[in-house]
Amino acid sequence: MERGRLSRAAVSRQSDLPMRVQDSNRTSMVYTTPQSKHSFGKLNVPKPPSVTSERRTSFFGARTSGASMPRNSTMSGFGGTEKIKDARPLHDKSFVQQCIRQLHEFLSEQGYPGTLSSKTLQSPSTKEFVKMFEFIYRQLDPTFEMPNSKVEEEVPAMLKAIRYPFVLSKCSMYSVGAPHTWPQALGALMWLIDNVKIYWSLNKQELLFSDFCEESDNIEEGVEYNKLFLDYTAGSYSKFMQGEDSFEDEDETFLTKLKKLYNVDEALLASMEEKHQILSSEVERLEKESHTDRLMTKRMEKVKLQADLKKLQSYRSSLETFKANLENKASELADELETTVGHLESLKHESDELQQLLKNQKFTPADVERINREKRELQQTIARLSKSLEDAEQHKWNEEIALAKVKEKAELKVAEYHKLARKLKMIPQSAENACGHDFEIRPFECGSGSMVQHKTQTQILLRKLISDVEEENSRLANSKLSLDESCEQVNSNIMDKSNDLKQLREQIRKLDEHLDGGMQELAREEQEWAVEVDTAENHLKLLEKKVNCGYDEAVQQLKAAQQQYHLVLQETNEERRIVANNLASAFTTAANHLAVSEKAQEDLHARVQRICSKAVEEDESTIQKMREILKSMAHKDS
Repeated sequence: MERGRLSRAAVSRQSDLPMRVQDSNRTSMVYTTPQSKHSFGKLNVPKPPSVTSERRTSFFGARTSGASMPRNSTMSGFGGTEKIKDARPLHDKSFVQQCIRQLHEFLSEQGYPGTLSSKTLQSPSTKEFVKMFEFIYRQLDPTFEMPNSKVEEEVPAMLKAIRYPFVLSKCSMYSVGAPHTWPQALGALMWLIDNVKIYWSLNKQELLFSDFCEESDNIEEGVEYNKLFLDYTAGSYSKFMQGEDSFEDEDETFLTKLKKLYNVDEALLASMEEKHQILSSEVERLEKESHTDRLMTKRMEKVKLQADLKKLQSYRSSLETFKANLENKASELADELETTVGHLESLKHESDELQQLLKNQKFTPADVERINREKRELQQTIARLSKSLEDAEQHKWNEEIALAKVKEKAELKVAEYHKLARKLKMIPQSAENACGHDFEIRPFECGSGSMVQHKTQTQILLRKLISDVEEENSRLANSKLSLDESCEQVNSNIMDKSNDLKQLREQIRKLDEHLDGGMQELAREEQEWAVEVDTAENHLKLLEKKVNCGYDEAVQQLKAAQQQYHLVLQETNEERRIVANNLASAFTTAANHLAVSEKAQEDLHARVQRICSKAVEEDESTIQKMREILKSMAHKDS
């Protein structure tokens, strides 16, 4: 809490005083609007002269150059009338569009009552610009009302009153939406929006000090804080004008006074900071744990995807082998088709020859009947062969379906085997229980003979693994029996130690009774010593009362001298106004009188210091005597 208040005070000091070294970062900040000055840790937003509220003036007032002002060149940008060049790229179309978007977002979020559209913000009229300006200004001052007459003159005057660093001419207000005037007006609105956001952030910071603000709205407006801040600012500025650049002593004094003013509990701040560090470390630990958990889930997903990829690859290889078999069968069928076509052509040639022979010779009815009978026999043979061919093809299809089912069952068995092997950490070859052996089954990469060989090898390795596990189990059982025996021995030792502990507790009880008796005796002695200390404290209070009375008398004399000094100063000022022609002689008389008064005050101050030092020496001697008495009494008691 104190840290935030001091930082705000430091900001106000930096904004009130001119900079000795030019800030190199300001030239690079092109796309930001310049901010207004701050004073006393709050946003300085005075109203224009046309409104009833008064305008705030600068803390240090106008400065004049002369021999007593060696740094008047650095103050030209602070209180002079020199125009500042706007470093924002207001003629850049992209920057203007960005400002329009920010203006639209701000007005929409704050509930602007008028109509908002991209076209109106591209080239608004003077009336719309005034409405937007009034709405934004009311975020700083809710009681503000725009005057109805001479709006074109009031808006530039208000911007100048709230210390807008650039010039917005009156002529530009008559045509705000023109391409050459709208960027300057838009820049003024963006500067005003930045001030509103700063004002809101400072108001949010003031909520941190609500515990101190029970009697007033803001404790920074109190008399004590303003007096401290003015003294601190005046001292720092006077040292700055004398050529110094560091103000560590003033900062430390101001800090200690602020801590006394606001009753800062440094122990509470340290405990809260330690608690914050503990909580931040806990948050980092939890974040690391969550990251590790996510990493484990991703790794598990990676393992699953790799298993799916292996399944897909195996299925692809099986499809490729199936495709190769089909291609082989297709090539065989093509060869058979070619031979059949050749045989058919030879049969056709033979049929042609027979037809030619039939034409050339004459057949008897017996020959015709015999030929027909042979023809029917051949047709029956063809039908019987075609039926046997269909039966063979159907049998082949049924066998392929049965083979596919058997293959699917085998794949399921292999998948179950792989799942169980992964649980037992036997797959892959680099697993914990694999011992460098490959227990994975790849049915589509080997034939029947290699499959049987792989099966026998796997069975041999599994039997060996089972025997190793049984040996390990027997070894662990033996170690468990030995541990049980040692546990029984430890339990018997614990019983012995518990009996010893009971004896020690009995001895401790007796010692506690003896200690209580000694403590009661010490309490009686302390009561006697307390009575003696009370008498000594009463004597000390009487001595302090006498010292305070003498100090109060000296303070009253000092106040009377100060009142007399103020009366003399008022009389001197009155004479200075009346006697204008004799200014030199009156100034000499006042200076002599002031010197006499200061000498008298110094004498009085020295006399008060002597009285105080004398009283303090008497008190110290008295306290020393009391300490000696107490030491002697303690020595006698011992």
